[in-house]
Amino acid sequence: MEMTITKNNYKIIDQNDIDFLINVCGEENVIAGNNISEDFSHDELGGTENYPEVLVYVLETEQVSKIMKYAYENNICVTPRGQGTGLVGASVAIHGGIMLNLCKMNKILELDYENLTLTVEPGVLLMTIGQYVQEQDLFYPPDPGEKSATIAGNINTNAGGMRAVKYGVTRDYVRGLEVVLPNGEIINIGGKVVKNSSGYSIKDLIVGSEGTLGIVTKAILRLLPLPKKDVSLLIPFPDLTTAIETVPKIIKSKSIPTAIEFMERDVILAAEEFLGKKFPDNTSDAYLLLKFDGNSKEEIEKEYAKVAHLCLECGAYDVLISDTQERNDSIWSARGAFLEAIKASTSEMDECDVVVPRDKVAEFIRYTHDLQTELNVRIKSFGHAGDGNLHVYTLRDDMDDEAWGVKLKESFDCMYKKSRELRGQVSGEHGIGYAKKGYLHESQSEPYMDLIKNIKVAFDPKNILNPGKIY
Repeated sequence: MEMTITKNNYKIIDQNDIDFLINVCGEENVIAGNNISEDFSHDELGGTENYPEVLVYVLETEQVSKIMKYAYENNICVTPRGQGTGLVGASVAIHGGIMLNLCKMNKILELDYENLTLTVEPGVLLMTIGQYVQEQDLFYPPDPGEKSATIAGNINTNAGGMRAVKYGVTRDYVRGLEVVLPNGEIINIGGKVVKNSSGYSIKDLIVGSEGTLGIVTKAILRLLPLPKKDVSLLIPFPDLTTAIETVPKIIKSKSIPTAIEFMERDVILAAEEFLGKKFPDNTSDAYLLLKFDGNSKEEIEKEYAKVAHLCLECGAYDVLISDTQERNDSIWSARGAFLEAIKASTSEMDECDVVVPRDKVAEFIRYTHDLQTELNVRIKSFGHAGDGNLHVYTLRDDMDDEAWGVKLKESFDCMYKKSRELRGQVSGEHGIGYAKKGYLHESQSEPYMDLIKNIKVAFDPKNILNPGKIY
């Protein structure tokens, strides 16, 4: 579904602009026109496609500041970009212009043991942060599935992941930010303080803003002591409704797992085929996957014993306890491969990343099952049962362009409508970007959308920074 792009009165890049960028960043870091790789015309999911006119690798905040000041004065649009692992077109240069790639700004700047903070540049990968702090016996809890994403990408989408049930999302772990504004000015917001009631929380506006309000060039992240032990439970149920209806009871039991995931047999089989290795159990139609962490085996056993008993009371066939690294790896590597496995099973797909109240998850998934039959299209799902964030995929298979366009719109219209009925939200963690703007408008009131637009105008009156996204 390639788009037709209008220029929206932005200045078209010429040789003078390229010379300026080379002067700031060096010739080796500026790639123009046809030399730009196709990878930079789309994000992970594809669908939203357009090339920037020039791609620039930046190495320091000062360069970002100079480029933004120049772009602001000359009315050139700018799209910030990390690893491009997003799924809604937020890092696609839909109006051309300059794409600022921040992946080379990838230094870990400081680990502060006294304040339990880690200061990093925007291009540091999530997996690098995880490994680095773990070696110091510390823990960065946000755990999105895509470990090769940059930290700034996580910050810009307020990424959540599997551990959100117990630990929260990225916003809860961002203490401070250095941000370059659309006019090139550099501001520092937040810091190492734990509490802050000093006016509006600009930091929390930047988190989740998808690169539309400012460019993150440094982040101070909150760390926790590393839990010493973890155990996973794989719990087969007769059907998905029984599995998911058990989740609110688990939460109410006050034994809060680190993660509560749901999965169905066909997605597990797809992951087995994709990875070429067996899942510990694939006999049931539905599963809950739970993880518990803590500082002692006894502490964790007490927590999971209560939950295991509860699940069996609610109709679970069994409780498979996974307390070895090998078993844990086989379970969680399969869960981590679900997206890629579904993607490999079809020609193209798109994702509905809704979040609904926890007690409505079963109803929503039942609805998607009925929708498959009604629309004659394959719809696959998995998700975070513990926080109500669902990842539901409509698959193209062998449809032609016209049929795919119709089916995708029909299925998404139905699913987002159902989400609104259940008092859910358009996106749990992947953002709105370009692809989901229409659904955000449908789900929010006019005064709400006016506030969003006015916030954007306050930061970026010329609308040059990542235009065309969110609203």
